[in-house]
Amino acid sequence: MSTDFVIEAEPRADQGSGASRRLRRAGKLPGILYGGHKDAIAITLDHNAILLNLKHEAFYSHILTVNLEGRRERAILRDLQRHPFKPTLIHVDLQRVSADEAIRVQVPLHLLNEEICKGVKTGGGMINRQLTDVEVECLPADLPEAIEVDVAGLDVGETVHLSELVLPAGVTVVALAHEGHDSAVVSVLLPRGEKAEPEEAEPGVEGLEAED
Repeated sequence: MSTDFVIEAEPRADQGSGASRRLRRAGKLPGILYGGHKDAIAITLDHNAILLNLKHEAFYSHILTVNLEGRRERAILRDLQRHPFKPTLIHVDLQRVSADEAIRVQVPLHLLNEEICKGVKTGGGMINRQLTDVEVECLPADLPEAIEVDVAGLDVGETVHLSELVLPAGVTVVALAHEGHDSAVVSVLLPRGEKAEPEEAEPGVEGLEAED
């Protein structure tokens, strides 16, 4: 993974809705750091720093470094609460990760070669995305920032399913552990109202059918 996100955090003693409102008015963001066989810790983060990091897609599917009281914790963003109509954050949940324990994370799907997709260029079709991300399970060191889906050879009427994704070593798709959950990821469809060109009949076949 090419990007390294470092978060500065401080422990907070005051909790409750009143204390959280005071923190937010001061430009701080209340949160919690939990998991990893350790006690949960209420923390305070810099609101604008987190908001800036959220502009990076990789922040949502990345192992983060949390600096807390002189020690570094490894964690993932597990939950995020936003204000219902203001461009501000309300609360953030960070989950510690252990190097030897598998984690489950939603990872974005990146389409490759859309501009040269066979079904679009020669078949007049349109790319239809059914999924934009997928939940994977892996060790923290194997977590990909994204999973690439090459659609160059995809023709009209064809679909890429979860089971056809090319995954990095050590990474599995959680949904495939359950039978019947091999969902469609992306397909190429004709625009609504259009039909595929019928195949031409072999010479003489039509006449023979009429004669019969």
